[in-house]
Amino acid sequence: MLGFCLSHFMSDDTTIAVFDAVRALAFIGDLSMGQPTDHSLRTAYLAGLIATQVRCDPSQVEAARHVALLRWSGCTANAQEFADFMEDDVQGRSALLASQKPRRAQQQPRSVPIPDGLLAMANIHCEIAGDIASTLGLSADTEAALRTIFETYDGGGVPGLLQGNDVPLATYVVALASDIEIFSRLYGLDEALALARGRADSVYPGFLVEASAPRVSTWMKAMDSAPPPWTDVADQPVSMLRRVGLELVGDVIDLKLPWMTGYSRRVAQLARDCSVRAGLDEVSCHRTYKAGLIHGIGRASVPNAIWNAPEPLPASSLERLRLVPYWTSRAAGQIDGLALEAEIASFAFERRDGSGHFRGRSGAAMPQEGQIVAAAELWVSLRTRRPWRAAFTEAEALERMKEEAEAGRFDQEVVAALLASALSPAPAKPVAAAARGEQSLSERELEVLRCISRGDNTKQVARALGISPRTVRTHVERLFLKLECSTRAAATLKAATRGLI
Repeated sequence: MLGFCLSHFMSDDTTIAVFDAVRALAFIGDLSMGQPTDHSLRTAYLAGLIATQVRCDPSQVEAARHVALLRWSGCTANAQEFADFMEDDVQGRSALLASQKPRRAQQQPRSVPIPDGLLAMANIHCEIAGDIASTLGLSADTEAALRTIFETYDGGGVPGLLQGNDVPLATYVVALASDIEIFSRLYGLDEALALARGRADSVYPGFLVEASAPRVSTWMKAMDSAPPPWTDVADQPVSMLRRVGLELVGDVIDLKLPWMTGYSRRVAQLARDCSVRAGLDEVSCHRTYKAGLIHGIGRASVPNAIWNAPEPLPASSLERLRLVPYWTSRAAGQIDGLALEAEIASFAFERRDGSGHFRGRSGAAMPQEGQIVAAAELWVSLRTRRPWRAAFTEAEALERMKEEAEAGRFDQEVVAALLASALSPAPAKPVAAAARGEQSLSERELEVLRCISRGDNTKQVARALGISPRTVRTHVERLFLKLECSTRAAATLKAATRGLI
């Protein structure tokens, strides 16, 4: 009977409105960039007004808003590369956005080549953002602008292949809207406009700045009104009301760290199975699954250098980790369609004895759904390898969970249900043939894909599979071709959404 129930819950609808998925991704992007969590929303509002002011057609206005919301959706995917380039990937990005360095229109072709590392980071970011737009079913204009989000009017952007009218207008509109939002917040509106004029005809065409400048003060006052003018789902176009699987948001969260590939899905699956065994009703089981998928929203706020560092961590790092569930809780207050699930998810690091974070709740103050997600998160954490330790064996993880329950940090019945679920998992849903694409991957290509999705380099894959590095590179080229991508991150995201890993 239990097997039937698990299968039943596994077939439940786990979709959300595209609008809620986009808002969740915007929230994650803002955390990744070290920005206030309404930065992308405010930028989207300004982008829509700028596009309207220059008489764009409605489809272009809509594209500008959507590009602004998803502009930073590729940030988790290149976080490790950015951390290698600048140790704190979060504060480093924040500093870059706040830079007042003026730009001048380039009259000559670029004389200094762009560093390979910078090109690689931009390629990862743009490929992921474009793929997300495609997965969400957004317009071709939106996808095109996201794939060229770092190009500039004078050709001095990254990768610097396009300039002028060859760059989608939405790219320029969003760049200007973002500058106004950030600079006015940091330096005041007058200085923001001066800085924008200094970038006219270099980052974006001058006519956008001149058309917008007389209206910006009025727009900013409207944007600061209560309630904010951009958050009502009733005002969204049809493209934002379609349904999309929430798994996409979990997969994007997990791109931040290669060793976390599939992490959110595993937590969600285990939390749901545990809920069924614990006797929760269908609605609650459904909520714990969604909460598991988004429990890591707040991870975007913590630099990769901390996640990859061995324990014990210094107090300053521990304090940033304690804020992870806080930011997840904040998401509950901003994303109406995920409010209940995000609130449950914010208990993922609480403990019944009050030793968890961020609230330090104890006993009955922890909702049962939150306790289940917390137990599932710890089990998956133990069973996941880190850069500084191997994964716990099943026996080691089992013993640790029992110790946690005996110490009063978890409810005994919750742990019993969780361990029963972890040791006898429900069968995975089969992947439909259509979801694998027209060109299916061979078993060896799938093995290589699973390895590179976890961050293994060519030599590590070769050792793990007992093949030569040259053969690994051949398999990678073929699977990239079949998945129509060019980066590890994009291959990982596509493989996850298709159920291949």
